[in-house]
Amino acid sequence: MKTKCIFLSLMVALTMLLTSCHDDPAPKTHVAGQTVVVMMPWSFNLDTFFHQNIKEMEEAIVSGTMADERVLVCFANTTLKATLFELKAEQGRCVRDTIRVYEDINFTAASNITKLLAEVEKTAPAHHYAMIIAGHGMAWLPAGVSPNMRKPRRQKGDLPLTRWIGGITRGTQIEISKIAEGIQLSGLHMDYILFDDCYMSSVEVAYELRDVADYIIGSSSEIMAYGFPYKQCFRYLLGSPNFQRLCETFHEFYSYYEVPCGTVAVTDCRELESLADIAKRINSAFPSTNQYNDVIQKMDGFAPPLFYDLGDTYARLCADNSLLAAFNRQMEKTVPYKACTPSYFTVDGGYGKIEHFSGLNTSQTSDNTSAATWGNTKWAQAVMK
Repeated sequence: MKTKCIFLSLMVALTMLLTSCHDDPAPKTHVAGQTVVVMMPWSFNLDTFFHQNIKEMEEAIVSGTMADERVLVCFANTTLKATLFELKAEQGRCVRDTIRVYEDINFTAASNITKLLAEVEKTAPAHHYAMIIAGHGMAWLPAGVSPNMRKPRRQKGDLPLTRWIGGITRGTQIEISKIAEGIQLSGLHMDYILFDDCYMSSVEVAYELRDVADYIIGSSSEIMAYGFPYKQCFRYLLGSPNFQRLCETFHEFYSYYEVPCGTVAVTDCRELESLADIAKRINSAFPSTNQYNDVIQKMDGFAPPLFYDLGDTYARLCADNSLLAAFNRQMEKTVPYKACTPSYFTVDGGYGKIEHFSGLNTSQTSDNTSAATWGNTKWAQAVMK
């Protein structure tokens, strides 16, 4: 009888143990409200500014800016080595928690952008994702294209630095199509992509990325190497973004910067198809020509100009007041937030007056040889055929 009681007791204990294991599954990973991934590819001469950008993000995070958000930074130390780390507020300071060190990765390949985003999703799953991409940039232009400046650039050190996407050599420059492909293959969708690079507030760029992001944020002219003033504006990029305050803060900062020049705009990608439809009607009625290039608002210092203001371009091309009014109404929907200083800075050391500012640039009428492949862009194919 004693043996039987012992046996029964062991069976009860085993049953309770198995039941306990069944009732207590492994804890689930917390899904954040938003994860922002900051991508800083190898850019040769912007390291100092990138470190400053990260420092300002850390200051914003420590100040209590974040609620249910996570911020991951991928910083390229060389052309092939990069470190992915998370910025976390701990006991009144911001720490960098290293997630992974990539020893052989080049973000010019779409597959490597996908690989990065897969790591981001695994480490910091969220209901919403957003990207900040910093570096040198040249809007929609293919890698390796280097337009002529309006006048020879002065000696190194004479001019403040500006930035665009990727590096300064073909092998370190990222095609916009590769960014779109990399994000699409990851299966993620971005609430916004902020380009902290020159000329990236471009209708050609936004149209290329319209299926992988809701909003594109950037500058339609040169942006100083300092980049976005994250200490002041990072809070407006977290959680539910406040794009109006983002633009206002950017404008306030650059209005008093040592080089008081800056343009910023937020493009709603969901409105681009409607804009393209009206642009196509205008181009069908009034064939695109470069005869107005001398009077269209320029946004650069290249020779001949490469980037013109999109709104002013169509204002010159379209001779139908009703059609132009429809285009302008759609532009207001497509670019709901924008701001600019009275002048823009050019990489050759000049300043250009801003009299017309729609927030987006285009190369549609440019006769710069670097724009020879403009017809291959998805925007051109949408509005010219």
